[in-house]
Amino acid sequence: MPYKNLEEYCINVTDDVKERYKKIIEDLGEDSSRDGLLKTPERAAKALQFLTQGYHQDATEILKSAMFKETYDEMVIVKDIELYSLCEHHILPFFGKAHIAYIPNGHIVGLSKIPRIVDVFARRLQIQERLTEQILDCINDTLKPLGVAVVIEASHMCMMMSHRDIMCILNMGDFLLQ
Repeated sequence: MPYKNLEEYCINVTDDVKERYKKIIEDLGEDSSRDGLLKTPERAAKALQFLTQGYHQDATEILKSAMFKETYDEMVIVKDIELYSLCEHHILPFFGKAHIAYIPNGHIVGLSKIPRIVDVFARRLQIQERLTEQILDCINDTLKPLGVAVVIEASHMCMMMSHRDIMCILNMGDFLLQ
């Protein structure tokens, strides 16, 4: 039985972006019909759709799908959440870890949903500062906790040659009192 890839992509978007990639490859002076590049435009078009799929996902609904009433009121921490995103300035990858904490205020969320919302916001053209803020706002607006904190440590391909990493920290609620 031949290998079947089960990923689904919008054929119209794939075809349009594929043609644009083909043109870019040719404008750079390459032969887009060369054996190694023949399928590159289509692969790149599908990769870009995958890397930006967060535009078509709703992080709030993901959190709401696993929100539970609970009297627990101690800090909940989910750390070392891997994230992969694309810098909106260069369309180059940045990647790293997110660490998220919140203090429940009558509701908790299934812990697996925290990395899912990180992925929703990371799978867009992004800047690290906005990514940090969007995650914090989503948790704060949906769970309405006593406090929320998000730390993202990331390496940006556009900055790695100068050996710099970036850390963004955003706090809200009771975390501001500490």
